Amino acid sequence: MMESYDPLEAPASQEWLDLDESERLALVERYHRHAGIRLPNLTVHATFHVIVENQAALGDETPVRRTLARLTAEGVDRHEAIHAVAAVLTEHMSDLVRSASPPSDPNASYFAALEKLTVENWRKDYG
Repeated sequence: MMESYDPLEAPASQEWLDLDESERLALVERYHRHAGIRLPNLTVHATFHVIVENQAALGDETPVRRTLARLTAEGVDRHEAIHAVAAVLTEHMSDLVRSASPPSDPNASYFAALEKLTVENWRKDYG
């Protein structure tokens, strides 16, 4: 069983996926508390970490793992790259909620946005 989480290192995919969702969330929250990172809402922040890690653990089923690798190659650490992907995910989810009719493939625009995501446009668009 996984004892700790560090966003700077990708967790072993199967070990991560074998955890219960509440265990994943607890690990991420524990990391942020231990690192002394103060957040307005730790649970929401950790939830987005977990979603991004879940998608990355799926490998080539989503572009998330590839996007994280590309962003780190552009010079940010993996933790920052997780935040960049989470920013795109947050915007995508907001767009879906506001949409009058759901698209036939709700993930298509999210995946396309990830493929275009760079460190430069993340910083420009998401601050």
